[in-house]
Amino acid sequence: MKKIDISSELVFKTARSGGKGGQNVNKVETMVEAYFHIASSVLLTTDQKMLLISRLSNKINAGGELLVKAQEERTQLGNKQLVIKKMNELINRSLIVPRKRIASKPSAAAKQKRVDQKKLKSKTKEGRRKIRPED
Repeated sequence: MKKIDISSELVFKTARSGGKGGQNVNKVETMVEAYFHIASSVLLTTDQKMLLISRLSNKINAGGELLVKAQEERTQLGNKQLVIKKMNELINRSLIVPRKRIASKPSAAAKQKRVDQKKLKSKTKEGRRKIRPED
């Protein structure tokens, strides 16, 4: 499957973030939030939109927007690049449809081995029984 780059459809907002940066943290808005409105996307097909909405339902807000934020970097640009990377990975990972598992049957050798093991276990347990005179 071809990877999708949704960076052109993202809406960015900034805010002050905590963490590294010293006094810079108190002055500069370095945290970046990216919003992606799935329903209005022109890059995705209807099936892909439905798949994303079902798989990422816990990350979608009431407005139908997928929200990802980053505040690890000390600069706004660094956080913006990080948000774009996170969002693209999240979308592309969610669009992968896992293949159906085909149930396999045990081979004849495996069946025979199982029966042999059961017989061996039976003999072992039989040897642990008390000896009765009527046998």
